[in-house]
Amino acid sequence: MADSVKKWYVVRAIGGQENKVKNYIENEIARLELTDYIDQVLVPTEKVIQVRNGKKVNKERVYFPGYIMIEANLSGEIPHIIKSVPGVIGFLGEVKGGDPVPLRRSEVNRMLGKVDELAVQNENVAIPYIIGETVKVIDGPFNGFDGSIEKINEEKRKLEVMVKIFGRKTPLELSYMQVEKIS
Repeated sequence: MADSVKKWYVVRAIGGQENKVKNYIENEIARLELTDYIDQVLVPTEKVIQVRNGKKVNKERVYFPGYIMIEANLSGEIPHIIKSVPGVIGFLGEVKGGDPVPLRRSEVNRMLGKVDELAVQNENVAIPYIIGETVKVIDGPFNGFDGSIEKINEEKRKLEVMVKIFGRKTPLELSYMQVEKIS
């Protein structure tokens, strides 16, 4: 292995099957013992919040549908092996019969930076509320009501808010997304 420089390439895959194709590629590499040639296979994803049946659900969405990033030394039979994996259409930027074109360093940094940024963004979210603070409910059946925060559950990202309804204080369990600070 004279040229051991690994570069990033983009593999085109069938849309909606990126993770399945990634697993196929990783299994094929392990089976053929080619781990020296391929460092990592990456499906860039972002975390999004979807509302399903009135509940907010965290989902991972593929950032570039139909594309998988692969850091590899594509020498010898490696490109052919990757192309023969089920669900792989081919390499991005490849001329018919030519070699796959690696990504420029700036493109790789931008894509990986975006993935890292999205990962960090969700992990390091500080608790934006404090006990005793007054907030306004902006979602759900009590939309428009004001209340004060009684408890904060960091793990579930929920607040217990005491709201006055018909002159009586009533506790509500709300997510961070359902309330906003009153400035």
